[in-house]
Amino acid sequence: MKYDFKTVVNRRHTDSVKWDVQDNELPMSIADMDFKTAPEIILAMQEKLNLGAFGYEEAGEDYFNAVSNWYQLEHGANADPTWMIFVTGVIPAISSIIRRISHLGDNVLVQEPVYNIFYNSIENNGRHVLSSDLSYHDGKYEIDWQDLENKLANPLTTVMLFCNPHNPTGIVWSNSEVERIAALCQKYHVILLSDEIHGDIVRNNVKYTPAFSVTKELRNNVISLVSPSKTFNVAALHAATVIIPDENLRSIINRGLNSDELAEPNLLAIPATIAAYTEGFNWLHALLDTLNDNFIYAEHEINKNLRNVKIVSGPATYLMWLDVSEISKDSKKLADYIRKETGLIVSAGSIYRGNGSQFLRLNLASPISMVEDGIERLITGIKNFSKK
Repeated sequence: MKYDFKTVVNRRHTDSVKWDVQDNELPMSIADMDFKTAPEIILAMQEKLNLGAFGYEEAGEDYFNAVSNWYQLEHGANADPTWMIFVTGVIPAISSIIRRISHLGDNVLVQEPVYNIFYNSIENNGRHVLSSDLSYHDGKYEIDWQDLENKLANPLTTVMLFCNPHNPTGIVWSNSEVERIAALCQKYHVILLSDEIHGDIVRNNVKYTPAFSVTKELRNNVISLVSPSKTFNVAALHAATVIIPDENLRSIINRGLNSDELAEPNLLAIPATIAAYTEGFNWLHALLDTLNDNFIYAEHEINKNLRNVKIVSGPATYLMWLDVSEISKDSKKLADYIRKETGLIVSAGSIYRGNGSQFLRLNLASPISMVEDGIERLITGIKNFSKK
């Protein structure tokens, strides 16, 4: 089947968070895509709606087998269906898990700059953010292993909230890096809580390593969170899966998720997820080809027209991470100026903390016509800002 990634879907005035903007504005900030989802998913949802009766539901073997088969076929990773728990979203699950396995005042370790909503899940629950900042040199991020170990060894550090692959930098952690992190967490009795929502969106034939796939000896304190939401642009579906190989830890987390009432699916969550994970392979790979073309275009235009901007993105996510430190050390000020002058909305890197105040994040998951428009506005905005 040939899939359509060129048609612009008009989501203005449709309750879309991303598109709740002025008519002249172009949002390329919030991480959802401007493509229609896979038709196989739409068909499964339509068939469900045609039943006309929508009572209580729960995920069964067909759901968990679909998740398991997807990770085996797409990523070569064994995820036993018995390791899995259905939840209504990755972030609600993170918040619930942090409440369940840590105490008020504990440290939750992150690697800044990192997805800004992590901070809400930590701080709103009375825990402290402790960052082992990613080391940044010559346009490349790396883990500071000694700093990471020192902070995991802190007696108040009980959870490491791991972004795998990493948002906003696009880093795909290697198998050896994931294994090393899992080993350090085990050494210091820290739960490794891994958000893997971007795991399917990896370009250039690079493979990500799910945390649950580390060697058996390292799995007893590992929790992975996965979802079709980013992969298939179904964030409003509210469906995700917690994967926990250790039975005792899984029981503890399961009690917490049910206490927080996060384990009951809506009427479309089960059929749509099953369709995504059993019929979505071809659509995903067509999407990755489209995203790759978008990145190639954006990189060419930015490198040609904005020589004082560095593209730092790794091969994961559909988000471009731009080093604008030669233009401004205040990314919010720059992002606000670009929006005011051109109508383009990008994310100020400062919200991700770490060295994010010197970066912008740009969403390229749109039809090429929108990407061309957005890049033109970006170039105009930065050039005009530089003349001030």
